[in-house]
Amino acid sequence: MKVISTNIGGAVTFEWNGATEQTGIFKYPTSKGLFLTKNDVKDDTVIDRVHHGGTNKACYLFSADYYNYWKNLYPDLEWDWGMFGENLTVEGLDESKIRVGDIYKIGNALVQVSQPREPCYKLGIRFGTQKILKEFITHNHPGTYVKVLEEGLVSAGDEFTLIEQSKNPFTSQQFYELMFAKEKSKDLLELFMTNEAVPQYKKDRFKKYLS
Repeated sequence: MKVISTNIGGAVTFEWNGATEQTGIFKYPTSKGLFLTKNDVKDDTVIDRVHHGGTNKACYLFSADYYNYWKNLYPDLEWDWGMFGENLTVEGLDESKIRVGDIYKIGNALVQVSQPREPCYKLGIRFGTQKILKEFITHNHPGTYVKVLEEGLVSAGDEFTLIEQSKNPFTSQQFYELMFAKEKSKDLLELFMTNEAVPQYKKDRFKKYLS
């Protein structure tokens, strides 16, 4: 895997259900590298600190490999890297292969795969239609958040080096599938609950499916 683009954005104001809101999802490529901190990306904009940023969502990665798929669906949009609100656009990122808990070195930073991205209405704001939420879920390639174990600078062109692979084979894509499946697989639930890198608050929400 390799970083193709580093992206940040400012606050964008929009109207939603009669109220004025702001979002940081409008991210665009920057010529500078990004400094990953334990809670977010330095100089980036995070509006909703309840659902974005923090230890388990310090930095969002999305695969460059699926951009053509989305460009074909939305050819009239002004396309650039960062379209999905990702800080790092990554070539070769495959959610079906990366495991929750995998530890990578990128540039000077050390990161750990923590959880996939759950789409919300703000992705629909970026794309100009809320129908993308269902399409995004169906496509099954959500990108992934990472926890920052060691802060550091990451730049375009930096390669990912796998430092430690999780012994638990639970992948980021399986995590995503589990979240949206009406019938929860017992095997996936077992992997989910026993994976030490899955955030505890996620496990607490899924305890009701264990009975």
